[in-house]
Amino acid sequence: MEKRNLKQQDPEIAELVEAELQRRKFGLEMIPSENHTSPAVLEALGSILTDKYSEGYPGKRYYAGNEFIDKVENLARDRAKKAFGVPYVNVQPYSGSPANFAVYLATLTPGDPVMGLNLPDGGHLTHGWKANISGTLYKRVPYFVKEDGYLDLEEIRQIALQHKPKLIWVGATAYVREFPFKEFGAIADEVGAYLVADIAHIAGLVIAGAHKSPVPFAHIITTTTHKTLRGPRGALIMVTEKGLKKDPELAEKIDKAVFPSGVQGGPHNHQTAAIAVALKEAMTPEFAEYGKQIVKNAQVLAESLKAEGLQLVSGGTDNHMLLVDLTPFGRGTGVFVQDALDQAGITINKNTIPKDPSSPFYPSGIRIGTPAITTRGMKEKEMKIIGKWIAEVIFEVKHYQLPETKEERIKYIKQFKKEIAVNPKLKEVKGKVAELCKDFPLPY
Repeated sequence: MEKRNLKQQDPEIAELVEAELQRRKFGLEMIPSENHTSPAVLEALGSILTDKYSEGYPGKRYYAGNEFIDKVENLARDRAKKAFGVPYVNVQPYSGSPANFAVYLATLTPGDPVMGLNLPDGGHLTHGWKANISGTLYKRVPYFVKEDGYLDLEEIRQIALQHKPKLIWVGATAYVREFPFKEFGAIADEVGAYLVADIAHIAGLVIAGAHKSPVPFAHIITTTTHKTLRGPRGALIMVTEKGLKKDPELAEKIDKAVFPSGVQGGPHNHQTAAIAVALKEAMTPEFAEYGKQIVKNAQVLAESLKAEGLQLVSGGTDNHMLLVDLTPFGRGTGVFVQDALDQAGITINKNTIPKDPSSPFYPSGIRIGTPAITTRGMKEKEMKIIGKWIAEVIFEVKHYQLPETKEERIKYIKQFKKEIAVNPKLKEVKGKVAELCKDFPLPY
């Protein structure tokens, strides 16, 4: 086979990859679940390891020729154990959702009650939401946040005592305060449930010491490996000493639930190698400083937005993300602000807020994160500037209001997009964003 690079082999795809690079180069990636990986992570991810089949686990493969693949996986597992301080790790899950499903398979039978944070309150689909298999195969028992945006621990305890769940999730996709792992551990112990900490968003913060670790309190921990961990798109399942004390066979059950009993086959070895690289990077003093800076940046950005007259869920943040409550401008306005900011070179995502008066399709909030811009080297000074730009864009489009009917909405949003494409204020902000980005190059 002739050796040809991507540009030679497929110029159309090469052109699109370059276009995406340019978009990132001159824009601010501020979706909390996104980051910029290192060249080393990308090199491992694009390596020849992608070619190899290796169903099974190190030393117990179905296929031959896995001598070096075994070493790669063992290295990834050892690094994860050291980074998080746990006795067992499975590094094979393709992503966070399959990892969480494997936990269900390892610990429950269909119909068992499961507690998780309600999706509109900031929870995750796989924590028992009604539209997900976790909410149809198992009995859904949601818990909620209070009006101030904080978890209601006493209500959570009462719900647990009433429903006696077999498994309790602690974790979220849009919760801006530090997770009370110790309190959740006590509730789970009181009702005899497994406590599973889904730290997909905060894994890097945990390793960096910028967020408390769930290891002493949870039985099982799941996480993705991108987001604040700054690795490839993958996942880990970890069992703690507490988990092994509850069930000495829990590690073996997790392994079997991932393969062969779960929803995946052979592991993606290039992904495993890239996870190993990211974990090595995460166990450095530089990464610890980075993780702490993520939180500092988020908190300064929060104050900047508040100073501009914007309302935040819970009034601020303890981690890497913010939730802006847009209900003062109307319900369901998140879609307008998301698209307007995107037009201005600032990428965030529309998001529900607690007690949202609208729907998840047209939510009344936006979610903003600092991991990726912190990777670029931006600090407190830049957060104050970015906060002003975000506010300028929000106030520029605050007069757009969501129509009542579906037909009206489609037409209205189409017209909205035409108008923001030529909006001078958004063009002005985009130019300022591009200039700022020139001083903070991407890592690749």
